[in-house]
Amino acid sequence: MDVARCLALVGMVATHVAAERDADGSLSLAHQLASGRASALFAVLAGVTLALGTGGRVPAVGRERAARSAGFAVRALMVALLGLALGGPDSGLAVILTYYGVLFLLGLPFVALRAGPLLLLATAWCVVAPVVSEVVRPLLPDRGFTSPDLFSLAEPGRLLAELLFTGYYPAVPWLTYLLVGMALGRLDLRRPAVAAAVAVSGLVVAVAATAVSRLLTGSAALRATLASELPIPVRPDELMDSLAGGLPGTTPTGGSWQWLLTAAPHSATPFDLAATVGSSLLVVGVCLLACGALPAVPGRAVEVVFGAGRMTLTLYSLHVVLKTPSVPPGDDPEDLARHVLVLLAIGALFAAARWRGPLEAAVGTVSTAAVAAVRRVGTSAHP
Repeated sequence: MDVARCLALVGMVATHVAAERDADGSLSLAHQLASGRASALFAVLAGVTLALGTGGRVPAVGRERAARSAGFAVRALMVALLGLALGGPDSGLAVILTYYGVLFLLGLPFVALRAGPLLLLATAWCVVAPVVSEVVRPLLPDRGFTSPDLFSLAEPGRLLAELLFTGYYPAVPWLTYLLVGMALGRLDLRRPAVAAAVAVSGLVVAVAATAVSRLLTGSAALRATLASELPIPVRPDELMDSLAGGLPGTTPTGGSWQWLLTAAPHSATPFDLAATVGSSLLVVGVCLLACGALPAVPGRAVEVVFGAGRMTLTLYSLHVVLKTPSVPPGDDPEDLARHVLVLLAIGALFAAARWRGPLEAAVGTVSTAAVAAVRRVGTSAHP
C-alpha cells in the first residue's frame, strides 16, 4: 500500500508540474498516465486505510468501533483544516486535502459493512451519485474558490456545496472511490490469489468503461452538442482530444445529460469513476503481487526507495509549498525531475531511519488520543 501511495504521489506531482501538451499539441505522457488516475488512487487508498483502521477483514463492533471512528473523525477534521491552510499560498493547485477529509467523514457511516456489501454499494453509488450531481448542481452556488482556503469558512454554504458537489474533487461522487477502497481493506490482501483478482478485475473494469464510453459518444451529433457546451467551445472533431486533458472536477453545470456518457478525467461521470476505479485496482493489485513476492532484504530496499508512500500527507503538503513561485526548485515543466527527487529523497531518508512524517505523527497523536478518550468513557461506563 505504501508503494501504491508513493506512485499516487508521484503521479499527482507529474500532473501538477509536467506540461499538459507536447510541442506537437498532443497530450503529454505524464498526463496520459496520471491525469485523473493518481488522485483517484489516493482516494481508493484512503478507503483501504479506513477499513484497516476499523478492523480489517472483520469490522470492529460496539465501543471499539465508536472509538476508532472517533479517531478517524478527528483525523479527517485535521486533514481538512490543513487543506484549507494550504489553499492560501499561491500554488495554483486545487488542493485535495480538504476534500480528502470530507471523504473520511462521509465514509464513517459505512465502517460496519463487510467487503461484499461495500462493493455493491460502491457500484450503485458510481451510477447514482453522478446523476444526483447533475440534478443538484444547478441549484447550488457557482464554484467560488480556485482552491478552498481558511477565508472560505466565511461562506459556509458555498464551501459545503463546493466540497460535496461543485469542486475539483467533489466528495459525493468521489465517495465511490472510498467505498471501493474500504471493500479492498476488508479482503485478505496478503493472499496472492486475492491480489491477482484485484489486478485483473481492475484492468477489465478500466478497459470496459473506457471502451463503452467511446462507443456511446461516437455519434457526430452528440459530439457536436457536447463540444458547443464546453466553457471554451471546440470543433466536434476536436472534442475527444480536448476531453483527454480533463474537466475541472465536474461536467458543465446545466449542460446536456449526455455528458454522463463521457469518461473524461476529473469529470466525475459514471464512466470516469469506473475507469479510474479500475486503474486504481490494477495498481494496487500489481503492487501487492510484486511486493509480496520479494524476500526480506530486497523488500526492505523497496520500503526505503518508496518511503515517500509512508508520509504522503507531509510530502503532498511540501509539494504544494514547493509549487509557490518564490520557493525552489521552480515551476517549469523541466523541473519535474527535481520535484520528484526531492520528495523521494526525503521519503527514503525517513523510511531508512524508521521515522514517521511530522504531519503524520501530529495527526496520529491527536487521533490516537481521541480513540483512547472514547475507550476510557466506555470503560468508566461499564466498570
